[in-house]
Amino acid sequence: METSIEQTKPSIPADVDIELQRHIEGLKVDQVIDNYCSTRAQWLRAAVLGANDGLLSTASLMVGVGAVRKDVKTMVLTGIAGLVAGACSMAIGEFVSVYSQYDIGMAQIERESSIEVVREVIRENEIEERKGKLPSPFQAATASALSFSIGAFVPLLAAGFISDYKVRLGVVVAAVSLALLGFGALSAVLGRAPVVKPSLRVLVGGWLAMGVTFGLTKLITSFGI
Repeated sequence: METSIEQTKPSIPADVDIELQRHIEGLKVDQVIDNYCSTRAQWLRAAVLGANDGLLSTASLMVGVGAVRKDVKTMVLTGIAGLVAGACSMAIGEFVSVYSQYDIGMAQIERESSIEVVREVIRENEIEERKGKLPSPFQAATASALSFSIGAFVPLLAAGFISDYKVRLGVVVAAVSLALLGFGALSAVLGRAPVVKPSLRVLVGGWLAMGVTFGLTKLITSFGI
């Protein structure tokens, strides 16, 4: 008599088979959680970087203008203009970038759905689920603009209530330095990197940006421009 393939397969005890199934299900749950945490961390890290950008660019503008105009009104108006322009720029740039990713993802789904073999395998609800996982351009633009604005508010609030020029500059630099350290540390934590060195790099980079802006503005105005 011929022995079938099914008969020659080694039998797996019931308790071992149950444990194996539980282990596989646990791995699937862990993978879902890891994917969710990874996606969430990416959004949070992008928001932190956006806030850091708003903080540094607005502070550099205010310090640069403060190098030649010492009144608080000019410095604050410069910061507000930088906040609005930067938030709009970040929102539009993020919208265009994410919309390009969205279009690529939709095109890929449509190509796969048009293939007859794949159409038999992929169900309609699975396709809709894949579409739902694509990035939202509007959400990305809103998050980018909001995070930039939050960062830009730090130097504005620091300078808005101080009339003395030197004290105002010192307070702005101090507030921005603390915020840079905080954003640098948070970005490092989200990226699972050491905290101290990245935070110091962000801080030193911020000092350089503000110092170069202040110095070049002073230098340009010294030529009577």
